[in-house]
Amino acid sequence: MTKKPAAIVAAEAPPRTKPSIYPAAFAPSVAGRVKQPLGDLFGLTNFGVNLTRLPPGCASALRHAHTVQDEFVYVLEGIATLRDDDGDTQVSAGMCAGFKAGGGAHQLLNLGDQDVVYLEVGDRNPGDSVDYPDDDLAARNIDGAWRFFHKNGAPYDE
Repeated sequence: MTKKPAAIVAAEAPPRTKPSIYPAAFAPSVAGRVKQPLGDLFGLTNFGVNLTRLPPGCASALRHAHTVQDEFVYVLEGIATLRDDDGDTQVSAGMCAGFKAGGGAHQLLNLGDQDVVYLEVGDRNPGDSVDYPDDDLAARNIDGAWRFFHKNGAPYDE
């Protein structure tokens, strides 16, 4: 068993090795995004915590809504555009937003010219699925792994 650290400098945490788990056709929307999984370093299993950096022109994710997972973001640096079902809202350092499971679709966009850095927190309750209303994509968490499907239910081959 690997010994977990007592504390770390968050910005020095290793980045996620795979930049995106989306099928290849959707990965370009998050190209350049860097996620540093902080919760995993401490062996957390009930919720995840990521320190995420979005360079200019990058999105946090495709606009999406979870059926089971609550999500929370806290902006540390920069100005992001929160796009949800009601339109666009600018969120800057010190601001936060939460997304209740079963609620509307959302994403963060960096439409500015400086990096956006934020913490994201999400629970890891089993049985989650994700709807991507703007794309021919749906996701289901099956036995702890995300599987992607077309909206007609056909799996992506990747």
